[in-house]
Amino acid sequence: MSLPTVDWGTPASGTSGASGTEGLRERKKRLLRRRLTDTATALFLERGFDAVRVAEIAAACEVSEKTVFNHFPSKEALILDRPEATAAALRTTLARAGRAPVEAVLDILAGELDALLSWLAAQPDLAGASARVQAFTAMIRSTPALRAYHWEMTEQLVAVAAEALATRTGRGSDDPRCQIAATALLGLWRVQSTALRGSLDGEHTPAQIRDAVTADVHSAAQLIGTGLAGFAGRAAPAG
Repeated sequence: MSLPTVDWGTPASGTSGASGTEGLRERKKRLLRRRLTDTATALFLERGFDAVRVAEIAAACEVSEKTVFNHFPSKEALILDRPEATAAALRTTLARAGRAPVEAVLDILAGELDALLSWLAAQPDLAGASARVQAFTAMIRSTPALRAYHWEMTEQLVAVAAEALATRTGRGSDDPRCQIAATALLGLWRVQSTALRGSLDGEHTPAQIRDAVTADVHSAAQLIGTGLAGFAGRAAPAG
Protein backbone atom coordinates (compact mmCIF):
# COMPACT_ATOMS: atom_id res chain seq x y z
CA MET A 1 0.00 0.00 0.00
CA SER A 2 1.51 3.34 -1.03
CA LEU A 3 1.00 6.49 0.99
CA PRO A 4 2.23 10.08 0.78
CA THR A 5 5.85 10.56 1.76
CA VAL A 6 7.79 13.60 0.60
CA ASP A 7 5.76 16.81 0.38
CA TRP A 8 6.42 17.47 -3.30
CA GLY A 9 3.93 20.32 -3.32
CA THR A 10 5.72 22.72 -0.96
CA PRO A 11 8.72 24.74 -2.20
CA ALA A 12 11.76 24.11 -0.05
CA SER A 13 12.63 27.79 0.33
CA GLY A 14 9.13 29.17 0.45
CA THR A 15 6.57 29.67 3.18
CA SER A 16 3.81 27.58 1.67
CA GLY A 17 1.95 25.51 4.22
CA ALA A 18 2.63 27.90 7.07
CA SER A 19 -0.32 29.30 8.97
CA GLY A 20 -0.83 33.03 9.27
CA THR A 21 -0.06 32.84 12.99
CA GLU A 22 3.16 30.87 12.62
CA GLY A 23 5.85 32.24 14.93
CA LEU A 24 9.53 32.58 14.13
CA ARG A 25 10.44 29.45 16.12
CA GLU A 26 7.80 27.34 14.35
CA ARG A 27 8.86 28.67 10.96
CA LYS A 28 12.53 27.89 11.60
CA LYS A 29 11.62 24.39 12.75
CA ARG A 30 9.45 23.78 9.68
CA LEU A 31 12.10 25.03 7.27
CA LEU A 32 14.83 22.93 8.94
CA ARG A 33 12.66 19.83 8.75
CA ARG A 34 12.09 20.52 5.07
CA ARG A 35 15.82 21.08 4.45
CA LEU A 36 16.64 17.81 6.20
CA THR A 37 14.11 15.77 4.25
CA ASP A 38 15.05 17.42 0.93
CA THR A 39 18.73 16.72 1.55
CA ALA A 40 18.04 13.15 2.65
CA THR A 41 15.88 12.52 -0.41
CA ALA A 42 18.56 13.81 -2.78
CA LEU A 43 21.30 11.72 -1.16
CA PHE A 44 19.19 8.57 -0.99
CA LEU A 45 18.21 8.87 -4.65
CA GLU A 46 21.82 9.46 -5.66
CA ARG A 47 23.49 6.71 -3.63
CA GLY A 48 20.76 4.47 -2.22
CA PHE A 49 19.11 4.51 1.18
CA ASP A 50 21.44 2.02 2.86
CA ALA A 51 24.60 3.76 1.61
CA VAL A 52 23.85 7.09 3.27
CA ARG A 53 24.45 7.68 6.98
CA VAL A 54 22.39 10.10 9.06
CA ALA A 55 25.65 11.81 10.03
CA GLU A 56 26.20 12.69 6.37
CA ILE A 57 22.77 14.24 6.10
CA ALA A 58 23.43 16.26 9.26
CA ALA A 59 26.78 17.46 7.94
CA ALA A 60 25.26 18.49 4.62
CA CYS A 61 22.68 20.59 6.49
CA GLU A 62 25.30 21.91 8.96
CA VAL A 63 23.55 20.54 12.02
CA SER A 64 24.38 17.79 14.50
CA GLU A 65 23.18 14.21 14.16
CA LYS A 66 21.30 14.74 17.43
CA THR A 67 19.42 17.63 15.83
CA VAL A 68 18.30 15.35 13.00
CA PHE A 69 16.88 12.85 15.48
CA ASN A 70 15.22 15.66 17.44
CA HIS A 71 13.12 16.27 14.33
CA PHE A 72 12.78 12.72 12.99
CA PRO A 73 12.56 9.54 15.09
CA SER A 74 14.48 7.41 12.59
CA LYS A 75 16.39 7.48 9.33
CA GLU A 76 13.34 6.10 7.52
CA ALA A 77 11.16 8.93 8.85
CA LEU A 78 13.33 11.46 7.04
CA ILE A 79 11.48 10.62 3.82
CA LEU A 80 8.44 8.71 5.08
CA ASP A 81 7.00 11.48 7.22
CA ARG A 82 3.95 12.76 5.36
CA PRO A 83 1.43 10.20 6.74
CA GLU A 84 1.27 12.33 9.90
CA ALA A 85 -0.73 14.85 7.88
CA THR A 86 -2.87 12.04 6.46
CA ALA A 87 -3.60 10.75 9.97
CA ALA A 88 -4.76 14.19 11.09
CA ALA A 89 -7.01 14.49 8.03
CA LEU A 90 -8.50 11.04 8.63
CA ARG A 91 -9.29 11.84 12.25
CA THR A 92 -11.03 15.05 11.26
CA THR A 93 -12.99 13.98 8.19
CA LEU A 94 -13.99 10.39 8.93
CA ALA A 95 -15.55 11.26 12.27
CA ARG A 96 -17.99 13.69 10.64
CA ALA A 97 -21.43 12.11 10.43
CA GLY A 98 -22.58 14.40 7.62
CA ARG A 99 -20.16 13.08 5.01
CA ALA A 100 -19.87 9.58 3.57
CA PRO A 101 -16.51 8.00 4.54
CA VAL A 102 -15.57 7.37 0.90
CA GLU A 103 -16.24 10.99 -0.04
CA ALA A 104 -14.11 12.20 2.86
CA VAL A 105 -11.21 10.00 1.78
CA LEU A 106 -11.57 11.13 -1.84
CA ASP A 107 -11.17 14.73 -0.67
CA ILE A 108 -7.93 13.88 1.12
CA LEU A 109 -6.57 12.00 -1.87
CA ALA A 110 -7.51 14.81 -4.25
CA GLY A 111 -5.62 17.30 -2.08
CA GLU A 112 -2.50 15.14 -2.04
CA LEU A 113 -2.70 14.60 -5.79
CA ASP A 114 -3.13 18.33 -6.42
CA ALA A 115 -0.06 19.10 -4.32
CA LEU A 116 2.09 16.70 -6.33
CA LEU A 117 0.75 17.86 -9.68
CA SER A 118 1.19 21.53 -8.77
CA TRP A 119 4.83 20.80 -7.99
CA LEU A 120 5.16 18.86 -11.23
CA ALA A 121 3.61 21.67 -13.29
CA ALA A 122 6.09 24.15 -11.82
CA GLN A 123 9.15 22.14 -12.90
CA PRO A 124 10.99 23.28 -16.05
CA ASP A 125 11.71 19.67 -17.05
CA LEU A 126 8.51 17.61 -16.87
CA ALA A 127 10.21 14.37 -17.92
CA GLY A 128 13.01 14.80 -15.39
CA ALA A 129 10.61 15.65 -12.59
CA SER A 130 8.42 12.65 -13.41
CA ALA A 131 11.47 10.40 -13.41
CA ARG A 132 12.46 11.75 -9.99
CA VAL A 133 9.10 10.85 -8.49
CA GLN A 134 9.26 7.41 -10.12
CA ALA A 135 12.77 6.84 -8.76
CA PHE A 136 11.63 7.85 -5.28
CA THR A 137 8.75 5.39 -5.36
CA ALA A 138 10.99 2.63 -6.74
CA MET A 139 13.50 3.22 -3.94
CA ILE A 140 10.83 2.72 -1.30
CA ARG A 141 9.56 -0.44 -2.97
CA SER A 142 13.05 -1.93 -3.36
CA THR A 143 14.51 -1.11 0.07
CA PRO A 144 13.57 -3.61 2.81
CA ALA A 145 13.91 -1.10 5.66
CA LEU A 146 11.70 1.42 3.89
CA ARG A 147 9.13 -1.22 2.94
CA ALA A 148 8.90 -2.38 6.55
CA TYR A 149 8.57 1.16 7.87
CA HIS A 150 6.00 1.92 5.22
CA TRP A 151 3.94 -1.13 6.19
CA GLU A 152 4.12 -0.12 9.85
CA MET A 153 2.82 3.36 9.05
CA THR A 154 0.04 1.91 6.94
CA GLU A 155 -1.08 -0.21 9.88
CA GLN A 156 -1.07 2.87 12.07
CA LEU A 157 -3.24 4.74 9.58
CA VAL A 158 -5.68 1.83 9.41
CA ALA A 159 -5.93 2.05 13.20
CA VAL A 160 -6.57 5.81 12.99
CA ALA A 161 -9.29 5.31 10.39
CA ALA A 162 -10.89 2.49 12.40
CA GLU A 163 -10.97 4.68 15.50
CA ALA A 164 -12.55 7.55 13.57
CA LEU A 165 -15.18 5.23 12.09
CA ALA A 166 -15.85 3.80 15.53
CA THR A 167 -16.46 7.29 16.88
CA ARG A 168 -18.77 7.98 13.97
CA THR A 169 -20.84 4.81 14.31
CA GLY A 170 -20.81 4.23 18.06
CA ARG A 171 -18.95 0.93 17.66
CA GLY A 172 -15.65 -0.13 19.13
CA SER A 173 -12.50 0.41 17.08
CA ASP A 174 -11.87 -3.34 17.20
CA ASP A 175 -15.29 -4.04 15.67
CA PRO A 176 -14.61 -6.11 12.53
CA ARG A 177 -16.79 -3.78 10.45
CA CYS A 178 -14.70 -0.77 11.45
CA GLN A 179 -11.51 -2.70 10.78
CA ILE A 180 -12.46 -3.90 7.31
CA ALA A 181 -13.93 -0.51 6.36
CA ALA A 182 -10.71 1.24 7.43
CA THR A 183 -8.56 -1.25 5.52
CA ALA A 184 -10.66 -0.80 2.37
CA LEU A 185 -10.54 2.99 2.58
CA LEU A 186 -6.75 3.03 3.03
CA GLY A 187 -6.52 0.80 -0.02
CA LEU A 188 -7.48 3.80 -2.13
CA TRP A 189 -3.99 5.23 -1.52
CA ARG A 190 -2.55 2.16 -3.18
CA VAL A 191 -4.88 2.65 -6.13
CA GLN A 192 -3.77 6.26 -6.47
CA SER A 193 -0.10 5.35 -6.24
CA THR A 194 -0.43 2.60 -8.84
CA ALA A 195 -2.28 4.93 -11.19
CA LEU A 196 0.40 7.58 -10.73
CA ARG A 197 3.18 5.15 -11.60
CA GLY A 198 1.37 4.36 -14.83
CA SER A 199 0.87 8.01 -15.78
CA LEU A 200 4.16 9.61 -14.72
CA ASP A 201 5.96 8.85 -17.97
CA GLY A 202 7.22 12.34 -18.74
CA GLU A 203 4.77 12.68 -21.63
CA HIS A 204 1.41 13.09 -19.92
CA THR A 205 0.66 16.63 -18.78
CA PRO A 206 -0.35 17.26 -15.14
CA ALA A 207 -3.95 17.71 -16.29
CA GLN A 208 -3.90 14.39 -18.13
CA ILE A 209 -2.34 12.69 -15.12
CA ARG A 210 -5.03 14.10 -12.85
CA ASP A 211 -7.80 12.83 -15.11
CA ALA A 212 -6.32 9.32 -15.42
CA VAL A 213 -5.52 8.94 -11.72
CA THR A 214 -8.84 10.38 -10.57
CA ALA A 215 -10.75 8.02 -12.88
CA ASP A 216 -9.02 4.97 -11.40
CA VAL A 217 -9.47 6.14 -7.81
CA HIS A 218 -13.14 6.99 -8.28
CA SER A 219 -13.79 3.64 -9.95
CA ALA A 220 -12.36 1.81 -6.93
CA ALA A 221 -14.10 4.18 -4.53
CA GLN A 222 -17.47 3.42 -6.11
CA LEU A 223 -17.00 -0.26 -5.31
CA ILE A 224 -16.02 0.52 -1.73
CA GLY A 225 -18.88 2.98 -1.35
CA THR A 226 -21.36 0.30 -2.36
CA GLY A 227 -19.98 -2.01 0.28
CA LEU A 228 -20.08 0.70 2.95
CA ALA A 229 -23.64 1.78 2.19
CA GLY A 230 -25.54 1.84 5.45
CA PHE A 231 -22.36 1.71 7.53
CA ALA A 232 -22.08 5.47 8.01
CA GLY A 233 -24.88 5.78 10.54
CA ARG A 234 -24.55 5.09 14.24
CA ALA A 235 -24.96 1.54 15.39
CA ALA A 236 -28.23 0.63 17.03
CA PRO A 237 -27.99 0.40 20.84
CA ALA A 238 -27.76 -3.05 22.32
CA GLY A 239 -31.18 -4.48 23.16
